[in-house]
Amino acid sequence: MGQQQLIEIAKALSKHIKVLIMDEPTSALSKAEVEILFRIIVQLKEESVTVIYISHRLEEIMAVGDCITVLRNRRLVAQDEIANIDIPWIIEAMVGSAKKRFAFEQHSIGEDVLKVHDLALKRSNGIYAVDHVSFDVKAGEVIGIYGLMGAGRTELLESLLGAHPLALGDIELAGKAIGDMPIPKRIEAGIALVPEDRQKQGMVQLMTILENMTLSSLSKFTRCLTGSLTRDRQVVAASDIVGKLAIKASSVDAPITSLSGGNMQKVVIGKALLTRSKVLLMDEPTRGIDVGAKKDVYKTISLLARSGIAVIYATSELDEAMAVSNRVFVMASGKLTAVLDRAQFDSERIVRASKPASAVV
Repeated sequence: MGQQQLIEIAKALSKHIKVLIMDEPTSALSKAEVEILFRIIVQLKEESVTVIYISHRLEEIMAVGDCITVLRNRRLVAQDEIANIDIPWIIEAMVGSAKKRFAFEQHSIGEDVLKVHDLALKRSNGIYAVDHVSFDVKAGEVIGIYGLMGAGRTELLESLLGAHPLALGDIELAGKAIGDMPIPKRIEAGIALVPEDRQKQGMVQLMTILENMTLSSLSKFTRCLTGSLTRDRQVVAASDIVGKLAIKASSVDAPITSLSGGNMQKVVIGKALLTRSKVLLMDEPTRGIDVGAKKDVYKTISLLARSGIAVIYATSELDEAMAVSNRVFVMASGKLTAVLDRAQFDSERIVRASKPASAVV
């Protein structure tokens, strides 16, 4: 992946450009490849090429930048020359001073339901996407996983579900080892994933709400003798989820594409719930939905937690990581760099822990 990234950069340079825009260019690069990229940038500057370098990796910005612009919530909030600022200045501009109010509600938490020990997954370039991560999660607990692009959040959730056969480590769900199980068996054991791209990975757009919602649990609605589906039971189950999650739909037989983004996301969550999961994994659960729909998703997470389901959700939004979680796990370069209880939540502390250790200064 890193070599592919460098080839793409080389292709851009072959066009004799005057302005080069790089968006998170080092997210898939090794330390040696980052050093090569930085030498290229220095050379481009000497040739009077303007480089716009977009990154969350603060040390990299300090290393190669001349001027800095900070954006927050789609707005320009700060500008200055690199010579005049330091990393704490950037963090303060990124985080802002306003304290946010969250929809967190305290509830009782049970015993350990998920135990992960030394989970590791290598990328094709040999760099760890998940670097020997260990943690426990209790029934009814909500864990927010915060990290920047390339931190390994998605790979961690996918490894827990079994989507990466080369992942190593021990995973125990409700006292049962599931590390060697394929995805269907893990789902049957009680773990489910709401993927980041709900439209491509979480639903079939040609199907109805009912068909999508029952897709992962068809065995529960199948007659033993004939193997045919019992529609009445499907309708009852889907209608129950529609009511519990307050999904706004004219009918469970309506096309899923007739729903808003927020309600589509609730259908994908409902599909996971019909598998009777003990642990629900959610990757960027509010991406692409409006503020009102975000609040609904937060309420849904709280509702699930109060019912005893452990919820682990990964996000690149700092506010969201703290919104409804009992604890925040911070990831950087595949490692778990901080584990914070709610009383310890601090925006600057989380941002500092999310800085990739491989950044070159």
